[in-house]
Amino acid sequence: MAKVYLSLGSNKGDRFYLLKSAIFEIHKKIGLVICVSDVFETESWNYNDKDYLNLVLEIETFFTPKQVLDKCQKIEKELGRENKTVLKNGKPIYLSRKIDIDILFYDEIIINTKELQIPHTKLHLRNFVLKPLNQISKDFIHPVLQQNIYTLYNRCEDKGKIKLYKKINLEDIILQ
Repeated sequence: MAKVYLSLGSNKGDRFYLLKSAIFEIHKKIGLVICVSDVFETESWNYNDKDYLNLVLEIETFFTPKQVLDKCQKIEKELGRENKTVLKNGKPIYLSRKIDIDILFYDEIIINTKELQIPHTKLHLRNFVLKPLNQISKDFIHPVLQQNIYTLYNRCEDKGKIKLYKKINLEDIILQ
């Protein structure tokens, strides 16, 4: 069984409900949710829009990384996900989204294909990922950077505002 860390974010619609729904669907369709961070409210990263709600999950799964990606994308679509970026003058422009599910880590595996990059290539630059990840797994070693999450979080140069929004009771979500 593989240990997988997922980052969830929402800044469109009923953000908290969408996060809870995504957790429930992940638990039902991908794997056992072991741990969930608190929910944090954060500024949009690299574009101006409504604030996000973000959290990180630890799950255990028998599915392969590609299967986890496919299932995450299916859950995103079921919850109303639209394109997350558009190209403008050849550069990606981020857009608001009802739900975003990113694979941060899949055990200590490193995958670098056009379709799938694990570990997530920008997680060490994003405070909104590192803070909740540090909360649930500060000792996990990033398999490429060879530093633990606690160190990456404390060295992160992202100064976007981040504040506690709400704590989640995992049992309330899984048993709904």
